[in-house]
This record gives sequence, C-alpha cells and structure tokens, in this order.
Amino acid sequence: MEIKILEYDFSVCKVADYSKVNLESNYCFIGKTDEEKSLVCLTEEVPDNVVKCDDGWKAFRLQGVLDFSLIGILSNISALLAENSIGIFAVSTYNTDYILTKRMNFEKAIHVLKNAGYTII
Repeated sequence: MEIKILEYDFSVCKVADYSKVNLESNYCFIGKTDEEKSLVCLTEEVPDNVVKCDDGWKAFRLQGVLDFSLIGILSNISALLAENSIGIFAVSTYNTDYILTKRMNFEKAIHVLKNAGYTII
C-alpha cells in the first residue's frame, strides 16, 4: 500500500461556526456533532473565529480509493504507530483515510511505516 506525504502544516481546531472556513482549500475537513464544530485545515488558513486550535500537525494519506469492503487498514497503521508511542488524528473521506501526527513524531512515523512494508511517496 502506498502512503503519500502531504507537504503542508495542519491545525486541528474547534470553531464557533463555519462561516470563515475556506471550503475551497485543497484540504479542509469539517465535523459537526450536537456538542461541537471541528475543523482540520492548513495552518495558514485557520479562520479567526476559532474557539481552540492545536497547531503543529503533519499528514499523509493512504493513496488510492479504498473500497468499503477493505477491513483493518486504518487499524493496522494506528496499531503500528501506537506500538512506537506515536499518537494520531485520523480523518476519513469517502475515498480514503488521512492520518496526522504531531510534527515532532512525523519522521519517526514514516520510518515505522516504511519498515513495515508501506511504500512512501
């Protein structure tokens, strides 16, 4: 399986509302529940109406479209990283999964995955 490194800095935020979010950005993940409105975006595009913001995230994606019948892909990767004391923030889209780690752990995460047989692009 191929993993593509995304060459951007990301932020994980809680926002008051989505009115100032750049929905035209290449990377913008929003999640809404009865308790909160969340946003993962490029650090340079964090809106000024954030309630809380955590900067310093790097990301990679599982390359290609993942069929819904595939089981355990995210679980396997998260287990590998957990075994190496690397925390993650995962975001799933219709096509694939994105995994973020704190910048200080990113190179280690990529090294762990490469050693486990994943192709890094």
